[in-house]
Amino acid sequence: MKALLRGFVAVAAASATTFAATFATTAFAQQLCDDVAGGRSSPDTRFVDHADGTVTDKDSRLMWTRCSLGQTWAAGRCTGEAVRQSVAAARVSVSTINQRGDLFFNDWRVPQLAELATLIERRCAEPRLNSAVFPDTPGDWFWTATTRPGSSNAVYALSFGAGNVTFHVPDEMHHLRLVRRAAP
Repeated sequence: MKALLRGFVAVAAASATTFAATFATTAFAQQLCDDVAGGRSSPDTRFVDHADGTVTDKDSRLMWTRCSLGQTWAAGRCTGEAVRQSVAAARVSVSTINQRGDLFFNDWRVPQLAELATLIERRCAEPRLNSAVFPDTPGDWFWTATTRPGSSNAVYALSFGAGNVTFHVPDEMHHLRLVRRAAP
């Protein structure tokens, strides 16, 4: 896991440096994408749109909510405000969503760091993900279910903004995107 995290941080830092150096961009609202340097790392074609506010990543076989927790999928957009929660409050929210069946399934969960990192679009900034697939996503910190080795009081968070990956105390307030294993 440490090697995976070190590799991810190195790639993210190198991508950010390359992005800043070239910055030939296409603008999508506030998002800026470098389309000169090559293909996208998370192209639209990688995702199956279920037309219900969820998508399945064909590479990872994970199903994701298109909106951050607190937002609602309506007319092809995420409306409302993405909420910030502590880790404990996020777990309660996930449990409630699963009990009520709000999102068509009852096995949604907080993603592991390696899973959430697959959504990063290395060619874009603010936010650093495919905004056509995940519209209206805050360029900010998102919780993962990955804890720091040797510590129960440090949980990794990933930033879709200017930050990278770092551990945070569980009482901090961050956003959440839900995931589940897609059917084979």
